[in-house]
Amino acid sequence: MSTGKTDGQYEVLNPWADVDPVPLRSISPRLSDLEGKRIGLFRNSKRVAPLVLTVVEQKLKAKFPTITFVPFAFMPNAGVTETPEWTKRFEEWLQGVDAVILSYGD
Repeated sequence: MSTGKTDGQYEVLNPWADVDPVPLRSISPRLSDLEGKRIGLFRNSKRVAPLVLTVVEQKLKAKFPTITFVPFAFMPNAGVTETPEWTKRFEEWLQGVDAVILSYGD
């Protein structure tokens, strides 16, 4: 029989018993301005993803003429960090951009 009292703490268990090995970190600060910045355009192999990024690129270029874009197209049906080859390519790409726009389009 429940007394109706609780200390306000509950233990929550993951039904899959998986633990994320990557520690959480805060969101990166926003750029104060996009002029002259290199923006990474990350997309997967979904059909609409490149179309979405094309429109985003056109709109940003009209507003910030000195902006440049660096594409990264990830095609395999797996996570980008699941293979050493893709992890290396992804990390090298990240080093060359100031910010990233991501498109997973269906």
